[in-house]
Amino acid sequence: MVRYVLLAAVLLLGGCNFIYKIDIQQGNVLDQRLVDELRPGMTKRQVSLILGTPAINSPFRQDRWDYISTFDRRGERITRTVLTLSFEEDRLVRIEGDMKPAGAEISGDGDGDDDAEA
Repeated sequence: MVRYVLLAAVLLLGGCNFIYKIDIQQGNVLDQRLVDELRPGMTKRQVSLILGTPAINSPFRQDRWDYISTFDRRGERITRTVLTLSFEEDRLVRIEGDMKPAGAEISGDGDGDDDAEA
């Protein structure tokens, strides 16, 4: 009887390594086709209709929207994608981050420091 209990315990505990783990998508779903629709001069409303509301919308920098997406696929490294949009007078003027629109009509210098003066 003790053997059966021990065997059952080993089988149950050994099965813990085979637990099914689902893929996890967090944040905004960023797709290249959606980013390709962005054009200079678009209003914040037009951008939000395309990409949705940003994951981070700072009350201190209302002209900067940050879209962040993470994807955790079983057995692989977590993929993180960041897209930062800058506006001036409610119009899109700069796109920075891991994705660029086709043609890259508007983009930043990539240093992430918008307020630096020469």
